[in-house]
Amino acid sequence: MKILLKFLVLVFIFTFQANSAEKVEYLKTDWSFKGLFGKFDRGSLQRGYQVYTEVCSSCHSMKYLSYRNLSEKGGPEFSEAEAKAIAASFEVTDGPNEDGEMFTRPAKLSDKFVKPYENVKAAQAANGGAYPPDMSVLVKARGGGVDYIYSLLLGYEDAPSGMKLDEGVHYNKYMYGNKIKMSKPLSDGLVEYSDGTIASEAQMAKDVTTFLMWSAEPHLESRHQMGFKVIVYLIILTILVYFSMKRIWSRVESEV
Repeated sequence: MKILLKFLVLVFIFTFQANSAEKVEYLKTDWSFKGLFGKFDRGSLQRGYQVYTEVCSSCHSMKYLSYRNLSEKGGPEFSEAEAKAIAASFEVTDGPNEDGEMFTRPAKLSDKFVKPYENVKAAQAANGGAYPPDMSVLVKARGGGVDYIYSLLLGYEDAPSGMKLDEGVHYNKYMYGNKIKMSKPLSDGLVEYSDGTIASEAQMAKDVTTFLMWSAEPHLESRHQMGFKVIVYLIILTILVYFSMKRIWSRVESEV
């Protein structure tokens, strides 16, 4: 009986926390990729990659992305030379060579993004037992999508009075349960954008979230274009069917 009561109490607590989290209104911003005609902002994607590389990549991997994706149409669209230079700035393990030994070499366009840790255990050991999630499809894996990620990055605050946080745990207004082990990642001027854009905390949050949206949906623009073509096709087909049926029924009525 006691076990059942404890179970019911835990279910109530988790349900209450989930409902409380769902009621939080996320921060809003203008996303260029929203809507039927939405497209990614190339500048924002390139800046977002810079934020990921300089801030996020030390803990978070993006295992589904290859360096060649950075130059593909619909993405950041770096030139091929720029993408090659980006890849070459990272070292990857390859081999074995003729002597049967593994070796390191500069990454190529065909290589996947370099991971910050060799395995899950190494990641947990370096982060106080917490495992930094892979960010490749993080936007799709979280309720609220881009609005949630954007809000989370800007949601660090002092904990309310009376709320106790364990060592290494931080308060975040938009995190489920309001407790997060990741320390505040962004601050004004943390990176220096190569295009001269002012790197405010909100700007960096928007740019890196845009980049994460692209990594989760790299074919979003082509999908939008296809959807528009399908709608136009259906409209034309509907008009043709309407006039065809009208003509057919006009003959039937005249015969009657």
